[in-house]
Formats: sequence, structure tokens, C-alpha cells
Amino acid sequence: MSCAAAWSPPSSSALGRRPCRGGRRRRSSVRLIRPRAAAVEQEGGGAAGEAPRPRLVLHDSLDAVGVATAHARAAREGFAAQVGRLTRVSAGSSIAISRGPDLARAALCVAAEDDSLVSHSSVPLPVDAFIARLDGLSAGFCAGGNFPPSGAPPEVFFDYLDRYLYIHKGFRRTNRVLDVRTMYLHSVLTCRSGSALMLALIYSEILKTVRIYGLLDFDAEIFFPNDLNSVPRGYDKQKGRLGDEPHIMTSKSLLVETLRTLKSTFWPFQSDQSSSLFLNAVAVNHYGPGTLGDNQARSHGNISAIEMAAAKAAHHRLMRGVWTNVRFGDMRRALAACERLILLHHDPHELRDYAALLYHCGYYEDCLHYLSLYQTATAGQSPMNRLEILEEEAVNTLRARLTLILAEDGWSRRRPVASYWTKNSEPW
Repeated sequence: MSCAAAWSPPSSSALGRRPCRGGRRRRSSVRLIRPRAAAVEQEGGGAAGEAPRPRLVLHDSLDAVGVATAHARAAREGFAAQVGRLTRVSAGSSIAISRGPDLARAALCVAAEDDSLVSHSSVPLPVDAFIARLDGLSAGFCAGGNFPPSGAPPEVFFDYLDRYLYIHKGFRRTNRVLDVRTMYLHSVLTCRSGSALMLALIYSEILKTVRIYGLLDFDAEIFFPNDLNSVPRGYDKQKGRLGDEPHIMTSKSLLVETLRTLKSTFWPFQSDQSSSLFLNAVAVNHYGPGTLGDNQARSHGNISAIEMAAAKAAHHRLMRGVWTNVRFGDMRRALAACERLILLHHDPHELRDYAALLYHCGYYEDCLHYLSLYQTATAGQSPMNRLEILEEEAVNTLRARLTLILAEDGWSRRRPVASYWTKNSEPW
């Protein structure tokens, strides 16, 4: 590692400011997520004979019952603004490269929205304050005695960086499944304990700062661990091997894996760990037409007493708005994770999973629409294994059920949103 001969550590005032990445000025976010009425009006969805475009229902459904969503909407807009900067090139670029979206800000917007959904605080999560904390962490490596000496090879540079992050600053990896804080960047920065995804993000932010200050003269890469114990570490890409490719985390894959982990953690229906989230959600339909159905006196077939009791307990907690234990699911944050995954346009199966949650919330028309979008996107694809066959059968069964529900007289006059969130749905 060699630096310019006349280089001296940046001043504290300079290090306290977030560098402008790639010479670009940070643009203020625009409103990308519009309320339902305004969206339909602007898109022409109200015109006769023209169906409205599919919508993301979470924020509108909470607004309809008087739950404030201003902070959640602002955070979602911040996330959508970063997603809008994903191009084909930047989406496939390593997180070690300063290109495309601001991943740290995107991750903090995810945390800010989820925090608003469950806390209802009058003060939003201070995203800019945590960005400044991350900047301070990165600047701390460049200043003082933490930075390697001039002319040090890449191996020594990464030795210094690993020692700074994992020993001097005390960041460590944890795999506690029930501790969702490990997936939120602001919590990891505060507790210095997090998932491999968040540690890799922090590692990449330090590398970006070093590169922006002109102190990196080799091609750095981050080795993302696929085991349960290792931590992300850097290496010289020119000395890498072809076998390292599966261990390189890209900008889009980091966002996708983060949101999928949150979706899986908060998924309200997890009776069978060997099955898929979608099949678990559809299996609950044996207890009635969704959690909102008026007729619960249906045959339970061969469902065991334990499964029936677990389903009733989960239903009771969901309707009371008990969100304190992730083992029982959190419908709000599960919906939020699904909606953000849809914004990423990564996998049509996210449309199907989102539809499953909409069904249980009583949004049958939206559920049917998203199932149609999913089937259109996957037309021509054949199931590859037994699990996929069961999922496709479940999609067809759910669609048939929806058709019958929507055919009932007077369904269009019902308000499912009021039925789902108003039964003491506040999370306290």
C-alpha cells in the first residue's frame, strides 16, 4: 500500500463530512410513494374501463384507521430513491466499489421505516446522525495511528483494517436468530454486534472512504463469508481466485438478502420450518377464509391439535397487535419487507409471497392482482421439484378461493382494512 509522498491525514473537520461519492452531489429525495387516491388519479386509474395499477397497501391501510405513517412514508421514499439509482451495472457491482446507490442510507431507511411502524414515535429515526457516525468510524481509520504506513502491501493494509474494525472498535458477528437488531444498521453501529451482511456493509463503507480520499492504489475486494462464524474481510482482487466469486456481495444482492432475512424473520406463519413461507401462509387457510373470514366453522381435516392451537394463538396475537416477539410474526414489518423487495424488481416470487399476506389482511382484490402478475411473470416456467409443484398448486387453489370470495354479493362494499387493523392493533 503506497500513498502520495506529501500526504498527511485529513483534518478533523474534513473527516467529519461525508465525502461526495464519485463527484456527485447528493440529491434530495422526491416523493415516489404516493397515497392511493392521488396515485390512481394521476395514473388515470379512475377512468372508465381502465384498471388501476397495482399498489402497495401497507401505509394506506394504516392511514385509513388513523395510524400516523408520515415517518414511515418518508423512510420508504428514501429507500426508493436509492433503489432508483440501481442500474444493471451498479446492481451487479461489488459493494467494495463506490457506485450506484448509497447502500448505508438505503439500509438506514429500512431501519427507519420499521422503527416507525412499531414505535409510532413522534421523532423519526435520525438517519443523518447514523450516517455521520458511520463517517466518523471510517474517518477514524484514515487518521491517527490506525492507518498502515506508506508503501505497505495490500496484505498489511487489510491487517490494519481488520484490527481496527474487529479488535480496536470491537465489532463482532452474531447469529442469534431471534435478535432482529443484528439486521438493522443503526443498531449494529450502536451495539457493535451484527449480522455478516451489516458487517460487510460497514467494511465496504470504510473502503469507499479510503478510496475517495485517494489512499487506495490497488483493487480491493471483500470476501463475504458463507459460514456461520467468519467475518467479512478484504483482499487484493488481483490476487484472488475464480473460486472467490460466490463470496462477492453485490449492491443489489446485499439489499435483497437483507430484506429477505427480515421478511423471513417477521413472517407471521411459520408452523413448518421445512416448508416455504408461502406454503405456510396458504396452509393457514384451512382454518377459514383468511384471518378476516366470518365463517370459522370449517372442517380442519387432518390438522393436528397442536397446529390448530398454534394457529389460533398466532391469529390472536396478530389481531391484538402484539409485535414484541418475532417468533410469532409481525405482519406490518413482513408487509414492509415484501413491498421493498417488489420495488427492487428482483424475483417474481416476491409478488406471490406479498399476495399471500394481502389475503390474510383481507385485500382480496389486490391479492388476486398480484397473483395474476406473478403467473404472468412466470408463464412458461415448469416446476423443478416437489416443493415448487406444491407451491404452484397452492397458487391455483388460492386464486380459485379468491374468485369465489370476490363473487359474493356486496363484497365491494366491505372495508377489509378496518377489520384487520382496528382490533387494538397498536403495538403496545
